[in-house]
Amino acid sequence: MLTNTRLEMLAIFVIIASGCAEQETVVFSNTTPNFESASSVEEVRTQINKLPSEDIWWNVYGEDQAWNFKNLHRFMPTVNVYREGQVRMLKNRPIAAIPDHYVDTPIGGMSFKQFLDNKLSTTMSLVVLHKGDVVFEYYPNQKPYEKPIFWSATKALVATLVGILSDRGQIDISLPISHYLPVLNNSDYSAITVRNLLDMATGINCPEEYFDKKSCYYQYSITVGDGYWDDRSPNSPYEMLASLKPGIESPQGMTYQYSGVNAFLLSWLVEDILDMPFQDAVTQEIWRKMGAESDASILAPRYGVPIAHGGLMARSRDFARFGLLFTPSYKKISDEQIISDQMIDRILDDINPNLTLAANTKGSLPSDFSHSGYLWDAVYTNDDFYRGGWAGQGLLINPTKDLVAVYTGYAIDAKESQPQLLPILRTVLNNVFPKK
Repeated sequence: MLTNTRLEMLAIFVIIASGCAEQETVVFSNTTPNFESASSVEEVRTQINKLPSEDIWWNVYGEDQAWNFKNLHRFMPTVNVYREGQVRMLKNRPIAAIPDHYVDTPIGGMSFKQFLDNKLSTTMSLVVLHKGDVVFEYYPNQKPYEKPIFWSATKALVATLVGILSDRGQIDISLPISHYLPVLNNSDYSAITVRNLLDMATGINCPEEYFDKKSCYYQYSITVGDGYWDDRSPNSPYEMLASLKPGIESPQGMTYQYSGVNAFLLSWLVEDILDMPFQDAVTQEIWRKMGAESDASILAPRYGVPIAHGGLMARSRDFARFGLLFTPSYKKISDEQIISDQMIDRILDDINPNLTLAANTKGSLPSDFSHSGYLWDAVYTNDDFYRGGWAGQGLLINPTKDLVAVYTGYAIDAKESQPQLLPILRTVLNNVFPKK
């Protein structure tokens, strides 16, 4: 069997020998010239000793938060998501117009690369794929092999698995969640449809809340280990949600209210349909089929239950490979079309007008914002769609342009006063890759 190194040498030899007219140096993005350790033995001990003892681990900021994001596997339990087969190597085709692009930012005007290098940007990594090739890749505060937490960008995996099962006819998203999980019959979620869970439109009074420890959401977060807990804390999200009655604020399908509970319920649905833990569903349906460079993992602090609403830890290149599955270039990494055209059409065009009207009346959204839905934070009029994560993580996909961008970051302080990368990145990509 040929090793990856021999395959890379063979590929380079074939390109040189072919004498092709296009003078392009081919380098594969999963190779690095030298290995550099991200942390010394002493640094690991020092950072772990800094972890708060009377609060949750993530309630720190700045460089300490960045270290925690990249090193969760050193001090918190995780569950594995497995790759299989040969790595499907990505070709490097650098486009200088991306780093050289002039950008206006909250910290002044400069080139895009200068912005990424600025200590106030807090970007840890950025990978951009165009037509399946790596056209920009930069790691200002992260090693390429590190696997930081992507927080709520993880919800894209939940949405995708529900979409796959919907395409197979195993889930009807118009039905209430209790149709599939009758144990929810005694909760306020009993009548909520799968679609309204996907659209964050349940009307249930359990919005995202990470500081009021008595709130509905924080109590849920405790059960999965995403909130501060002790030995007396409830430890089963399944039992909690089966009897949860926080009250109904509005009819379902009428208002947008963000809550990780919705994503967990959908991951539970996936587990029930496929009869396996969520992380194994990700392995079976996605990760082992996309030529990933490395296994991934999902944060699972309590009883091995993965935090499906925000616990993915993966190489940035591999999460970009996941994004590539939504583009015409999926064939470069997968032998099958995992993401159907119908799923992409639903993301781009299947809109709940009630939610769009409510969003537009707030007046704080970008002028090219179209809608949100299917667990994607934002869909734009140029066919960009985006799934973000707390403190600077993001997955941006445009199937029309055959474009994917993945980035990681951290919060500089409790107010998250660092410049937001997304609008700056979208400006650069919209100018370098204008819609035809």
